[in-house]
Amino acid sequence: MKKVISAVLIAVLLLTTLCLPAFAEGTKTVAASFYPIYILLRNVTDGVSGIDAVCLASENTGCLHDYQLLPGDLISLSESDALFICGAGMETYLGTVSKNFPELSVIDTSEGVELIEESREEHEGEGGDEHEHEANAHIWLSVPNAIIMVKNIESAMCRIDSANAQKYSANAQAYIARLETLEEYIVAALTPYAGRKIVTFHEAFPYFAEHYGIEVCEVVNIEHGDTISAMRLSEVIDAVISNGLPPLFTEPQYSDSAAKIVASETGAGIFELDPIVTGEFSLTAYEDGMRRNADALVSAFSEKN
Repeated sequence: MKKVISAVLIAVLLLTTLCLPAFAEGTKTVAASFYPIYILLRNVTDGVSGIDAVCLASENTGCLHDYQLLPGDLISLSESDALFICGAGMETYLGTVSKNFPELSVIDTSEGVELIEESREEHEGEGGDEHEHEANAHIWLSVPNAIIMVKNIESAMCRIDSANAQKYSANAQAYIARLETLEEYIVAALTPYAGRKIVTFHEAFPYFAEHYGIEVCEVVNIEHGDTISAMRLSEVIDAVISNGLPPLFTEPQYSDSAAKIVASETGAGIFELDPIVTGEFSLTAYEDGMRRNADALVSAFSEKN
């Protein structure tokens, strides 16, 4: 069955590619794996002629934990000079990319980022629990990490298109200056609340929490899409009560039904943090999202006071 599907995808790729108009001579296409990487890439390549930056996954896809490449993605990759990825295990389809596009340059923007490892229990029959360790991939939700990622993008673009290296470096430095201003804003906003606890419904915020001094005392679901059992909800309710009713943070991309149940049983407030994995494109989208997150935390902590 897999061979049949693969053959169909290749056929679609070939037929569609033949029907596409030719790009202008000298144009380079660079792809970002998904929304947050696309925002960083566009800031580095902004205003540089002859560069077409595209987002591989649609801008409403969200995190790529279980994402499978679509025929349209294969077409985009066939036209690209490079693929910029988050790395840290976010893009699980890299084996398919390497197999189908062995000469494609893949740039891992997580290089140089200190990764946070997670431990997950795996139940193996009656033999007890095993613990699987893997890195959390939501590295961009810390501004210093985002700056490292921008520098990695800048370095790669200077190699890919050396004729415009000066422009990429100027763009990167201007963007980093804005990110440093953003960092000052978030630090000033959250320093008074260092050590405060929150509950999240997805394991998206450990880099944010660790860097800005917030404690995630409970995560309801490690991955979106997992069914939340009645037993798990009961455990979360007990944890919220025992931790002094910390605010509950949902995400705009997903249902808040579980949060409402926990809130109704405990009296804890519901607020929103955005992992910045979807949205309309703008050069300031990352900055806007991170400022909203800082403001949401201040609002939640202030209300509790």
